[in-house]
Amino acid sequence: MSKTLWRDRNEALDPEKDFVEIYQNLSLYEFTWDMTQALSFALFRTYAVPSVGRLLDQTGEFTGRCQKRYDDTALLLEAPFVHGFESEEGRVAIRRINQMHQMYDISNNDLRYVLSTFVVVPKRWLDRYGWRPLTDTELRASVNYFRELGRLMGIKGIPETYDGFMDLMDGYERHHFAYDEGGRRVADSTLQLLTTFYPRPLRMPIDLLSRALMDPPLLQAFRYDDPGPAARRITEVAMRARARLLRYTPSKRKPTFAEDLPRIKSYPGGYVLGDLGTFRRPAGCPVPHATRTAAATTS
Repeated sequence: MSKTLWRDRNEALDPEKDFVEIYQNLSLYEFTWDMTQALSFALFRTYAVPSVGRLLDQTGEFTGRCQKRYDDTALLLEAPFVHGFESEEGRVAIRRINQMHQMYDISNNDLRYVLSTFVVVPKRWLDRYGWRPLTDTELRASVNYFRELGRLMGIKGIPETYDGFMDLMDGYERHHFAYDEGGRRVADSTLQLLTTFYPRPLRMPIDLLSRALMDPPLLQAFRYDDPGPAARRITEVAMRARARLLRYTPSKRKPTFAEDLPRIKSYPGGYVLGDLGTFRRPAGCPVPHATRTAAATTS
């Protein structure tokens, strides 16, 4: 089968109207592994913003139930592009996300920044490590997909273009990246979880290679040791070799869902989408819970 199957299919669609289908094709067929890695890395970056990392640490979810937190995030974020925003599954997933966010006093700026990482980091990842970059149609569809997700989450001031998202993310990180003990604990816990996805002999190299994928500002914000030029070079060569090999493999015909991935481990017997996530404030949570207008939902 032609390697250009999904690119050609996406180019025949309208990114202003068919953005859910285009994003589905990218995530479930064309770039399943890359999108999983890139979105995980996007979330990881947000821990370096103290207001984000500190809050995540205070919930206790990342230090006490990191695997479940990882699984729930992946499954809830997947539902809208698998089933559509107007589907029952899409509405339930977004409702759950909104309910969890409303448990805490999270600023619109932080929510908007996190949203921007979902647009910018995958594009940059594929530019550097993918077997091909996104087309203009696919990039516009990704922007529109996350603009709609952000709208349903009640986020205000969402950028209209990729450049707008890029400027937002880069500027926010320049002004807000800083060391915080809570953010460092969340980062450490997430990296430790990452190593469990691989056989035990590979766990130390995976930790090193993970840091090799981090840019200097991110390393500095967490006070991680730089992995060194040799580790960076090995990582770069391995990732580019993978990309070259993928250019000669056929296009996938079968979708890969989050629940199919071996790293999703919390629900071997299945799950109910509406039961994912947290439902009450952690006992003794020091975060103030101001009275706020409820974010828009799909109810």
